Amino acid sequence: MFSKTADPTTAPNQPAPTSDSRSTLAAGLKIIGDLVTTGAVDVQGEVEGMVAAGSLQVGTNGRVSGHIAANAVEVKGTLSGTVECHSLTLRATAVVTADVTYALLVIENGAQIEGRMVKIKA
Repeated sequence: MFSKTADPTTAPNQPAPTSDSRSTLAAGLKIIGDLVTTGAVDVQGEVEGMVAAGSLQVGTNGRVSGHIAANAVEVKGTLSGTVECHSLTLRATAVVTADVTYALLVIENGAQIEGRMVKIKA
């Protein structure tokens, strides 16, 4: 008949971010600094700094420069610096100037690469 209602002065419970969350950095946005997440990052704008993520996708007009550490990296735009990843996919529009450490590598015809590529044991 009577029930206790929630205290209106307390904040409602918010779900914790999960590793399958996705953050999109829109075109026209430039970030100078570090990005750290367990989820996915989709860069359509520009990032200068360190990126640590579960996965990173650099869009066709996206630019990332700095140190990248991610499980999976897919590049359609421009990437420069150093990359440590399990899998790296370079699409036909990719322009990469980086030293890369990877376990799995896919390179589409047309991708431009300059730097050292070092395969690690999976």
